[in-house]
Amino acid sequence: MKKHSKRFQALLAKVEPRPYEPKEAIALLKETATAKFPESAEAHIRLGIDPKFNDQQLRATVTLPKGTGQTVRVAVIARGEKVVEAQAAGADVYGSEELIEEIAGGRLDFDKLIATPDIMPKVAKLGKLLGPKGLMPSPKGGTVTFDLAAAIKEFKAGKLEYRADRSGIVHVLFGKASFPVEDLLVNLKALQESIDRNRPPGAKGRYWRSLFISATMGPGIEVDFNLLREMKLAAA
Repeated sequence: MKKHSKRFQALLAKVEPRPYEPKEAIALLKETATAKFPESAEAHIRLGIDPKFNDQQLRATVTLPKGTGQTVRVAVIARGEKVVEAQAAGADVYGSEELIEEIAGGRLDFDKLIATPDIMPKVAKLGKLLGPKGLMPSPKGGTVTFDLAAAIKEFKAGKLEYRADRSGIVHVLFGKASFPVEDLLVNLKALQESIDRNRPPGAKGRYWRSLFISATMGPGIEVDFNLLREMKLAAA
């Protein structure tokens, strides 16, 4: 059994074994973010889906209205003038077939990889390398597109790709623990709405099973997801 540090045990004692009202849960998350580095705010959502079936898989994107609090390094693989367009739009890494070879050789100095549809057959060889890292471009994730300027801008501004793992759980950050409570609430609400909007067609019965949030090094805090889903927030 894993032993927790005294710091973690003290934080764990602050969390009651019950679902918290969303704003109360976020305030507690901030209180338990006591690590010596800037912690992220994470959400862990268990859904009533079985991703081994194609019609129960969830992979989508969400734009966090208050941003992620992170600097996102975007790489683009394209051809011809589209490479120049990517550079002009603010891509941190850009190239064509030569960049594919560099990535195959171990270059991974980016957080998001975007590719144009015409070069995807070449990018496919990177699947085994990029897939497990969540970096493989995909149409559902908004990372296979000819509209490079819009995609680069969106991902740098706070657009995130998320997916359910093999257990039907979505793990995604929704900001920094240092954000104001209201900003984190707006981001969490946007995530909830995106998950509901992208409900897989094969998901039957109760869709939401549980929602926990935590700071990177903090304990899990259960959130009353029904209250979150019922909330109406003013436009950001």
